[in-house]
Amino acid sequence: MAEESKHHGGAAGESIPPLDISEKGRRGGEVISLDRRLFMKFTAFGDCEEPEEAIEALEESGIAAALYLDAHDPRGIGVMAASEDPDFFVTTLRELFNSEPFDDYDYKPEYDMLGRTYSIGYESDLEDVLLKRPLRRMLDPANRWVVWYPLQRSKGFQRLPKEDQNRILTEHGVLAKRFGKAGLANDIRLACYGLDRYDNDFIVGLVGATLHPLSAVVEEMRKTEQTAHYLDSLGPFFVGRVAYQSPYEG
Repeated sequence: MAEESKHHGGAAGESIPPLDISEKGRRGGEVISLDRRLFMKFTAFGDCEEPEEAIEALEESGIAAALYLDAHDPRGIGVMAASEDPDFFVTTLRELFNSEPFDDYDYKPEYDMLGRTYSIGYESDLEDVLLKRPLRRMLDPANRWVVWYPLQRSKGFQRLPKEDQNRILTEHGVLAKRFGKAGLANDIRLACYGLDRYDNDFIVGLVGATLHPLSAVVEEMRKTEQTAHYLDSLGPFFVGRVAYQSPYEG
């Protein structure tokens, strides 16, 4: 029995604290938590010359989603759909994409992305950060352009001291705030550990009224320490203009 206890991480009789994987924040100096998050999935299709039927199908489905016209493919579209329930993606969304008109399009697996919202640990309104803000940004009619892409951090980043990680991430946070405060671009950040077929760590959506600022965000990111030294890969990039957004009901 003593040998068995060793294999489970401690001496005989040692209690193991319960595991808490809820999202954490901080309010009034106290730690707060919320065990809810939004899952978001991006799917791209080709051979869609006229998107009206796809838009009609999305409207009828009632799901929270946006449809984009692919700037790189004159017959391409992309759909970002969101739900708190992961079963949604293998039931409702699966059925939608296996029905007309989507079943006639060419599915593009290289653009497939599935992620979840997450907290950093200092947010005072977890419900807004995890559930409302991502949808509000995705479904805001003012945000007509979008760039969606995955990224993979180098494994060496995880071995850095926590203070170094925080300093590097703060540089990115300041960049996002500058563009957001100027009204030029906002981001939607998703974690995709174990959810991405290519082992990417995060999905980023850049949204805004015009395309150039979104490109400028990526350009500025190239100069940061994280991108220059601690990223293994970025992309592929999906660049699109909004053709449909479901109503935001936040």
